[in-house]
Amino acid sequence: MRYTGAIHAIRGMIFLMALLGFCNGGQAKLTLEVTQGNVSPMPVALLDFSGKMAREQAIGKEISQIIQQDLAQTGLFNFINPKACLEKQLNLDVLPQWSAWRILKVQALINGAVTIQGDKITVKFRLWDIFAQEAMITSSLGTDRKHLRRIAHIIADFIYERITGEKGYFDTRVVYIAESGPFSARQKRLAIMDQDGHNHQYLTDGKDLVLTPRFSPNVQKVVYLSYTSKVPKVYVLDLETGKQELVGQFPGMTFAPRFAPKGNKVIMSQALGGNSDIYTMDLTTRLVSRLTTGSNINTSPCYDPTGEKITFNSDRGGSKQLYIMDADGKNVKRISFGSGVYSTPVWSPRGDWIAFTKTQDGQFYIGVMRPNGTGERLISTGFIVEGPTWAPNGRTILFTRQDKSDGNVSGKARVIAIDITGENERELKTPGDGSDPAWSPPLPKA
Repeated sequence: MRYTGAIHAIRGMIFLMALLGFCNGGQAKLTLEVTQGNVSPMPVALLDFSGKMAREQAIGKEISQIIQQDLAQTGLFNFINPKACLEKQLNLDVLPQWSAWRILKVQALINGAVTIQGDKITVKFRLWDIFAQEAMITSSLGTDRKHLRRIAHIIADFIYERITGEKGYFDTRVVYIAESGPFSARQKRLAIMDQDGHNHQYLTDGKDLVLTPRFSPNVQKVVYLSYTSKVPKVYVLDLETGKQELVGQFPGMTFAPRFAPKGNKVIMSQALGGNSDIYTMDLTTRLVSRLTTGSNINTSPCYDPTGEKITFNSDRGGSKQLYIMDADGKNVKRISFGSGVYSTPVWSPRGDWIAFTKTQDGQFYIGVMRPNGTGERLISTGFIVEGPTWAPNGRTILFTRQDKSDGNVSGKARVIAIDITGENERELKTPGDGSDPAWSPPLPKA
């Protein structure tokens, strides 16, 4: 086990919140509907954040670039080159030239300023509604230089939420399995990074095979499965201290551990005697409870956001389908009835959708359906696509896409993002191959 201090990028924002002032200026009406497919991107302009000194100007430009990259990746915003407008710089205390921006059909304008005092940086910014001719956001944030990217992500979150009405997901992290080596001797390491691929770190050294990492609700811990000496063991890694805690070494095979919404339990499936059942373990008492029984295969459990319901897949009906049940294992109800095989169901953080993997006629799909089984839609397909995980706002999904293997050469595995509309599919860049991603909740700000 090798830990590299990933949590310091999370803990270091206390100063930011001490300076944070957030308000909606006026009653601007600018909004963007994000629940439909084929949304026309909103024309937006972003000026490089200004500064009096050259160093402030350089940091301002870097922050502006990160904000633009965050917002542009959603597919909802079309950034207009500010060089096309006569107003290439704008003081925060000066109103924009509304008519000059309207000529370019710009609907929203973002500008800001950076000041440096010692090792502290303060960033002020505004979001302007060009047609309503008023400010929608005026805010000031501060931190030290090493957390510059977080300030940019938080600003992007504010802007995204103000325009779309949905929570932003840019100030988050992704834990995943970093893969390397030939198909016959694949090395799999636990790795973590920001949602845009920056600040990448390996959390294990690759000596033991690791699988299915999942964040705790407070983002401070990761639960995962490790084949230590070829024996499956469930571990919890504390990202702040680097301490690895053995949750349990269970007889038979153990699969896909996840935290309960309150972080006090881990739920998983365990294979014994030819069938698999779902168990929970209380992390304080170590009390284990069995939730399913019988001669069937019951796997891939996942709580709903309230912790009152669990979705899972089972072959109790003759083929692997999706089910939901109460948190105590009662009131089991089948929710999928399509042809093919359903697996890896994951409840949306909003509770309104369940994402899943489906295989049919030799083809893999990523799909979503309502918790009552209605509204099933397949949003991506490929040779192998599997293991969806939700962004914390419940509107974007990450999953694994793997190409076909060629002899002893493993097919390339990539982490892919897609909107639940099935639009805007894109790759999340990793240093090497990547699989089995898990998206964190929003990072703690204090």
